[in-house]
This record gives sequence, structure tokens and C-alpha cells, in this order.
Amino acid sequence: MIDAAGEIRPDEQFDADKLRVWLGAQRPELGGPFEVQQFRGGHANLTYLLRYADRELVLRRPPLGPVAPKAHDMAREYRALAALAPVYEPSPRPVLLCEDESVIGAVFFLMERRHGVVVRSSWPEELGDDAALRRRMSESLVDALADLHLVDVKRPDLARLGRPEGFVQRQVSGWYDRWLRAKTREIPAMDDLCSFLADRIPEPVGVSVLHNDWKLDNAMFDAGDPGKLVAVFDWDMTTLGDPQVDLGTLLSYWGEAGEGPRGTGGNVTGLPGMLTRDEIAGRYAKRTGFDVSAAPFYETFGLFKTAVVIEQIYVRYVRGQTKDERFAAMGPTVPMLAEVAQQVAAKLG
Repeated sequence: MIDAAGEIRPDEQFDADKLRVWLGAQRPELGGPFEVQQFRGGHANLTYLLRYADRELVLRRPPLGPVAPKAHDMAREYRALAALAPVYEPSPRPVLLCEDESVIGAVFFLMERRHGVVVRSSWPEELGDDAALRRRMSESLVDALADLHLVDVKRPDLARLGRPEGFVQRQVSGWYDRWLRAKTREIPAMDDLCSFLADRIPEPVGVSVLHNDWKLDNAMFDAGDPGKLVAVFDWDMTTLGDPQVDLGTLLSYWGEAGEGPRGTGGNVTGLPGMLTRDEIAGRYAKRTGFDVSAAPFYETFGLFKTAVVIEQIYVRYVRGQTKDERFAAMGPTVPMLAEVAQQVAAKLG
């Protein structure tokens, strides 16, 4: 679908006049009148469109209610985008960071708006039933990931984004801690997966900038040439670490033909023309030169993380922290993902 903005959900409104005053104090050119709309396609961070007479900007803030430690970090996302701007074209250019929560109720930042097509849980009708186009889009997504991982992390602004030593170990234990904080019921498979992962952490193949949530619906494609990727969004978990973490995340989201969805939407990646998971890993390996033999481990970890994220979203609905009815049906998705993760893990012996 064309990435369009619309009406703001009632419980996700903020004081636009207070925002305008603050913006004017920081950047006089941003203090004029603007219209506010909301991009409603995501499930976590809240994203709004500020439409001025002569420009459009995007505002990003965390979701409502308590969030997991170090999650939905808007200051981190702003600084990551600022560091990537000179070297990585698909990252949107940041404009302004606000760490004063009194302005709209949370830390937020502004960035440029990019226009294009975002593929979510169903194939956009305006693109037609075109298998060759789907192949080009999936290839473009893989190539953009490989290019991110080849960015020089010795640049000082990028080197400050994270601590790569012991990164995967910290991730496994950290995501299990998030599970314990968010879970609404006992799911033994989640505990088993954490033990399994902790005992089998591979040696890293290198150190790269990690997006940390690389998937199809975080990418935007050119409306005039949909095989061309023009932007990647949701950089709030950006860090440095083993690049296979991002590859595993992409594989974990990527359902194939005949499979059910691997998340909260449909299985658009299983449509004719889309690369298979093996093709993704092979294309990525060829472009980067990295050994991807440990991909099943990282795919398992990606599925585990997705299950935790969905539980974090679901628990906000259970606790009444959001009234978004989309979240009510997410509960059954978590045990399903845990089961899929165990099936992938079985490949590791």
C-alpha cells in the first residue's frame, strides 16, 4: 500500500499546539501551522505526519504505557540515523530530537518523510500480480541488508552505537528477561528455547551495524519503480554486533508458500516470485562474503524475539494500556511462533 497517513487514534492524540510552540523555540521555521495525522500500520512505536504548507516531517515516539528497558529508544534511533546519513542512503535523515517528555508525553524525534509503497500483511493491489516484481523487491531487500552490514563500523560516529563483544550472549539473556516481564501465561517452549539458545551461541562472523528488526514491512519501495528500495524504517534498536543477527531476523519473519504467517499478518512473502529463505541466505552470503552456516541458530533466535515482542504488545492490551483492538487477537500467535522456533532449532541437533 502507498504509505498514507490518516486520522489519529483517540487514545494516541497529543497537544499539537504545545508541540508547535516547542518546535518554534528550537527551529523558528518549524513553528508555523501544521496538520497532524497518524501512520497506523505499525504495532509498536507511534508515528505521525506533520504536514506544513511547504514540507512534511515524520514524528516518532514510543508506544503508550510502560516499555521494556532499552526498547523503543527514540534518542538512540535519532543518533543512529544521524550516524548513518552520510554512508547509507536507505536511512531517513533525522531533523530534530526532543528529550523533554513534557512536550508530548514522551521522548520523540522528527525525520524527513519519504514516499513510496510499504508491503505489509497483504500484497498491494496497485502493484498487480507480478511474480517478477516480487522477486526484484525481495532481492532489493536482501541487498540493502548486505550493504548495511558492509558499512565501515570504524567511523567514530558508528563505532559509538554499541558494544559488539558478547553481543549475542547479552541478547539471548536480555530477551528472556523481557519475556519474564511481559508474559501473560506460562509457555514452557519459550523457557526451553532460551536454554537451547544460550548453550549454542556461534562464533561471530564479524562486526556490523545491526538494524535489529529487518523485515519486509520496515522497508519502502519506489512507487514508480517498486523493485527499487528507497527507505528502511524503525532504527530504534540499532547497535553493533554479529551481522547474522539481522539475517536471522529476516529469515524468521519470512514465511514460504504453504506455510502460515510468521507474525501478526499474512504470508505475503510466500507469494509466487518471492525468494525462499535458502535463496535469501545464499544471495546475502554472495554479496557479503560471510559464512552463513549458523543461520538456523539466528533464525530460531529471531522467532523467539518476535514471540517476545508480540507478547509485549499483547500485554499492553491485557493491562488496558492501549485500546487498539488489533492487539486483542495476538495472544495465540506467541505459542505458535515458539513451536515454529523449536522446529527450526531441531535443524541444529
